[in-house]
Amino acid sequence: MLLNETSDAPSAHEGLPRHIQAMIGQKLDELFPKIIEVDANSRLGQVLLRLQAALLDAQVEGQVSSGFSEALIAAVPRLRRFAHMRTGNASEADDMVQATLLKAWEHRARFQADTNLIAWLFTILRNTHLNHRKRHWREVEDIDGAFAASLSQPPDQEHRIGLSELQAALNGLTPEHRETLLLVTVDGLVYEEAALVLGCQPGTVKSRVSRARERLALALGVA
Repeated sequence: MLLNETSDAPSAHEGLPRHIQAMIGQKLDELFPKIIEVDANSRLGQVLLRLQAALLDAQVEGQVSSGFSEALIAAVPRLRRFAHMRTGNASEADDMVQATLLKAWEHRARFQADTNLIAWLFTILRNTHLNHRKRHWREVEDIDGAFAASLSQPPDQEHRIGLSELQAALNGLTPEHRETLLLVTVDGLVYEEAALVLGCQPGTVKSRVSRARERLALALGVA
């Protein structure tokens, strides 16, 4: 059941204390760890090898800059993390990243050097995932704990319960508030970048993040 969130208008409160915001951010990092290494023998690994070679050729021909090539490859860990949070499945997430990289390559001429590459890539991935769900006649899945359940947990029972409670609290948020919170708090997008991805105003992003943090803090009993 969703928590009672009816508006993105600014909260009457100034926001949670810094130490509570930091604690929530730390717990979210534990729930959705970074995924750095890519198996060179996997489909995504093979795509990366071919993409890197194609980017080098494109640089020689003046089609792309070295900065674009480096930033595109450097974005892969962030794209994988974002995809994992959306799909809850490692294989599907890497498929989403692969599709995103291929679309970015195909439409490289459309990217403007003075615009935000991360926001552009996240928008491609998000739209790819949404379109994939629509094609299969299914609603976009909320985060249902599948990813959290697949994480290797440390032996400390109290720690496990903490992550389980956090996942349950996340599930209680509206999809809009949850996605916005994760984009900013976990993926590290600034308000303006997240606004570009979500197609809304930065003020709306800020309000959603503030409300989502407050709801999580209440649900976890730390407010």
